[in-house]
Amino acid sequence: MWVRGDTLIFTASIRALGEMEGVRYKVYGKHVYGNLYGCSYELLADSEFLKGVVVEAAKVGNMTLLDVKVWRISPGVSVVAVILESHIAIHTWPEFGFATVDVYSCGKHSNPEKAFKYIVEVLKPARFEYTVADRSYIE
Repeated sequence: MWVRGDTLIFTASIRALGEMEGVRYKVYGKHVYGNLYGCSYELLADSEFLKGVVVEAAKVGNMTLLDVKVWRISPGVSVVAVILESHIAIHTWPEFGFATVDVYSCGKHSNPEKAFKYIVEVLKPARFEYTVADRSYIE
């Protein structure tokens, strides 16, 4: 069973390998995902607001937005943005003040961690946790 600490250690060792001389990325991927606790009910239930957050997060992370879909699962909301580089998703449970956020990009030019942190900044959780995973294929 993987725990958060093991994931971070594993990710760090992969990143160090990717920085070694002679190692080349065949596919570059960075996945940032986490949980937000203690968010406002009103923000987490507002589908149009959340759609705007995802659109802006794509800009902040230097990603190419292709499409955004929103589903109201009363009272929660799911927003999924398809970006050229992969995806951004927010799923909310307003009744618990809880949201999950997922930002994955396979573009070296993009910054999924910056996009994730923008989402956190706007949703203003009392606390949050996140993991950064290297999803690259390295030679």
